[in-house]
Amino acid sequence: MTSPLESLTFRHGPQSANRLMLAPLTNLQSHDDGSCSTDELRWLTMRAQGGFGIVSTCAAHVDPGGKGFPGQLGCFDDRLLPGLTELAAGLSGPGAVGLVQLHHAGRRSPTELIDGQPVAPSDDPETGARALTTAEVEGVVEAFAAGAVRAQQAGFAGVELHAAHDYLICEFLSAELNTRTDAYGGSPENRARLLFEIIAEVRRRCGEDLLLAVRLSPEGFGQRTGDVIEVFDHLVDCGEVDLIDLSLWDSFKAPLEDGLGDSLLGLFAERPRGEVRLAAAGHLRDGATVAAVLEAGADIAALGRFGITNHDAPRLIEADPTAAMREYPVPRDVLDAEGVGPAFIEYLTSWPGFVGD
Repeated sequence: MTSPLESLTFRHGPQSANRLMLAPLTNLQSHDDGSCSTDELRWLTMRAQGGFGIVSTCAAHVDPGGKGFPGQLGCFDDRLLPGLTELAAGLSGPGAVGLVQLHHAGRRSPTELIDGQPVAPSDDPETGARALTTAEVEGVVEAFAAGAVRAQQAGFAGVELHAAHDYLICEFLSAELNTRTDAYGGSPENRARLLFEIIAEVRRRCGEDLLLAVRLSPEGFGQRTGDVIEVFDHLVDCGEVDLIDLSLWDSFKAPLEDGLGDSLLGLFAERPRGEVRLAAAGHLRDGATVAAVLEAGADIAALGRFGITNHDAPRLIEADPTAAMREYPVPRDVLDAEGVGPAFIEYLTSWPGFVGD
């Protein structure tokens, strides 16, 4: 049985000291201009100090027009490098593998946060987003690649491409949201073209030392799970990707589509993947569920709520394999002591029962 405390190597990039990852978590606590704040720095570096082998930033937008949240970290301009560099050093110093999650919100960019209309693969009456031109799609590839170069320059070990949750890359993968008739629409292969062009350009410009991860939603958002499996297999076969991060919401859920078996995670974990590592996130709130997800075939357990309530979750699991996250509601002063800033705490009040007085 794989222990969550075992080290893990990747095809590219450094070794992780263990199988525990801080999942990328929206937290709203950077500055409005995209620069890293002291609250963001404290929140993430405490997780590195608490023993997480891999620490991912929240979604960091690669284009001002792709901003998805107030207080969102940015990776779209060289003026952001000082804050990113300080953050990278704060993660690598304690020994964590630091990742920047690169992101474009696509049709989900709030109009009050961007200059102009949100953009999407196709015109979207629901959100008022307009379709990107073919030249603009090529510009998206450049934006993600430039963001990866910037992250590498800052000292991060790797980047994760956010291709999940109905954001821009996921929208391109979706047969419902992508009705384009050019090379980026139509067949599953064409809908995945944007993702694989970004991967190729990131690897070309960043070289062999960068750890490259991709986050996928295995179902939903107008995607057939069968199409996502094709993308998964191509990610494995292309030889450029080191980690596939499945956002499951519940790591033990069954697929929504009939005839796919009892376990959505198992559907992907049982597929050949060579040296590509698999992370799973969703309802991992104690050492027992962490052990179960690794036993089910994942290489990495990505902790969300457990990582919020306990900055040292890996140390707790090391001391007691059945250790659990703090019980709800978590008092505000406890969250503050765990490195959760005021803006993040306010955001967490929207999670039913999570924050107490």
